[in-house]
Amino acid sequence: MDLLEAATKVRENAYAPYSRFKVGAAIRAASGTIYTGVNVENVAYPEGTCAEAGAIAAMVAAGETELVEVLVIADSPTPVPPCGGCRQKLVEFGKGDVRLTMCTTDGASQTMTLAEVLPGRFDASHMDRT
Repeated sequence: MDLLEAATKVRENAYAPYSRFKVGAAIRAASGTIYTGVNVENVAYPEGTCAEAGAIAAMVAAGETELVEVLVIADSPTPVPPCGGCRQKLVEFGKGDVRLTMCTTDGASQTMTLAEVLPGRFDASHMDRT
C-alpha cells in the first residue's frame, strides 16, 4: 500500500460531523512502515485532533520517532496544507528535506519539503544553553 492509498482509505473514517471536512494523513516512518490518522472533531472546536497529529501519535505509539514522507488528502478545491501546529509536529519528527504531498480527492496535488512548509523552524537546537 502506498501513502496515497492509505490516506485515501483512512480518510473515510474521519469524525467530522460539524465541518463535514474529512482529512486523511499517512506518514512513512524510517522503518518503511506506514501510519495513518484522521481528523477527529469535537463540538468544542479547539478540542479536536488533526489527521497529521493522529498519524504521528500512531507512529510514536508503535515505538518509532522518525518520519521520512508525509501525504495529506482532503475533499477541497485545492491541496490543503497542514495547520501551523501540525507543521511544527511534523518537523519534530522529520528532517527538512522530507517530502510533504498535499492532495485533493479529485487528483490535484502539491509537494513541498518540510523546510519549505515551515521555514525558520523552531527545533531542539534553540533549547541549547551552552
